[in-house]
Amino acid sequence: MKFISGSLDSELTMDDVVYQCEGLSADDIKLLRRVEKGMAIVADISRSDVLLYSLLDPKHAVVIAHAAPHSIHPIYLHQMVGNRVTQQEEPFVFHSLLKGRQARGDLGLIADRAPIVQEVIPIHNEQERAIGTLSFETNMLEQERHRRRSKAFQTAVRQLWEMLRRGELSRAVSLSPFDEHDGILVLDVQQRVTYASGTAIGLYRRLGRLENLVGRRLSSFSSIDNELVGKAIEDGCCAEQETQEQDRVWVRKSLVLLSHESHPFSIRRTLGVVDREPRLIGVLLMVHDATRVRRREQELKVKSAIIQEIHHRVKNNLQVIAALLRIQSRRSAHQETQQALQEAVQRILSVAVVHEFLSEADARIINVRELTQRIITQTQQGILSPDQHIRLRLEGPSLYLPAQQATTCALIVNELIQNAVEHAFVETSQGTITIRLAEDDEAVQISIIDDGRGLPEGFAIERTESLGLQIVRTLVQDDLKGEFQLQNGEGTKATIRFLRQPLGGETNWSEQG
Repeated sequence: MKFISGSLDSELTMDDVVYQCEGLSADDIKLLRRVEKGMAIVADISRSDVLLYSLLDPKHAVVIAHAAPHSIHPIYLHQMVGNRVTQQEEPFVFHSLLKGRQARGDLGLIADRAPIVQEVIPIHNEQERAIGTLSFETNMLEQERHRRRSKAFQTAVRQLWEMLRRGELSRAVSLSPFDEHDGILVLDVQQRVTYASGTAIGLYRRLGRLENLVGRRLSSFSSIDNELVGKAIEDGCCAEQETQEQDRVWVRKSLVLLSHESHPFSIRRTLGVVDREPRLIGVLLMVHDATRVRRREQELKVKSAIIQEIHHRVKNNLQVIAALLRIQSRRSAHQETQQALQEAVQRILSVAVVHEFLSEADARIINVRELTQRIITQTQQGILSPDQHIRLRLEGPSLYLPAQQATTCALIVNELIQNAVEHAFVETSQGTITIRLAEDDEAVQISIIDDGRGLPEGFAIERTESLGLQIVRTLVQDDLKGEFQLQNGEGTKATIRFLRQPLGGETNWSEQG
């Protein structure tokens, strides 16, 4: 026996695998695609992992699709698409693929401390050749629970399996998942309830239906359900809708059950004619109480709107402060005071830019490239005088950071651009400042490069008296936990490098307000 483990990660899709399988025609692959689309809802309702196999070569079969259930804990905690098996490893799968027959038995594995049982059914093309097989796998405890359920429900699940292997559930891909807290009803062709799960009975009692549902026509206790079932029958497959009744929000799904077997006394069968037209034999009705989720979503929308408004007001207040400092700067007679106030204005506006981003959306992450572009525009409008012909150029890809790290980067970029404008082009009125963004795995690098006069001889960042460079050094080391370097070249190159925090994994400015 072996135990199943792993993670829910897989980059492989059906297209990555199915074209490697021998002997499949274009029509065969189309059928297998239709089967794949219906696997998710069937896995949920039958409470089992559903794996779709096809022959890779005479000695190997391969999983070309896998649907894990939402209604119970799945057996496989990782996606199985692309997993190759031999006849010794999967005898029932090979029996079904090679002989075109159903098979069942113990898989020889353990999940949730219970043996895994497997039932496989072949998928035939129009030439009646087995081109694939569906493997329904669940633990033995869940299988025993299923055997104790109503025969009506067991029959409905079997019919779903048959529809799935014929590719008749492809449109069911549009249905939302069926989970463990959902209720289910089985209706016969007269839309009379033949089975109601315990969860379904509890959910309908919340709507005031206290009577026994089994044996009653759907129209006698729910006009909404009756209308939805009618839509599913008209569609020939399924229908879903969300409604609000009293103070609760309900999501209902309806799935028709079709059979290709003719009535035993039909004229067509008596004459030996094969009836290919599907016949409606029942309907599955699934009910989900979405009240708590919808209320939480509404609360988050309100919270998000409030947070955005706060950021909008903070941005406006910062801009007002910047305007006041500009007025004070113009009234000052001292050049040093004017320069210090102007630098303060730019620092305030660089923070205001971040709040502008956060006010536009529920921004847990910020595109630093867009942020930098706004700082560049701000610099061109606020610092560069008409007689300075200094070009600011931005290079590199879009780079996304959590709001708090993006704020620190905005301050750093602003300081380094100001420093370059102020010191690099003292002897000339023209030049270029390049802001270059780069990332490598989880490391982020931002470089500000100028083609000015370079660093003075004997310069040491540890002994600099420049307030701007002191601010940059503190922000990089204390806030970003990164590295800061200044290098001479054809001008000066300032580089900061740090590790990106997990996106969405930390408290950010949009939550702090």
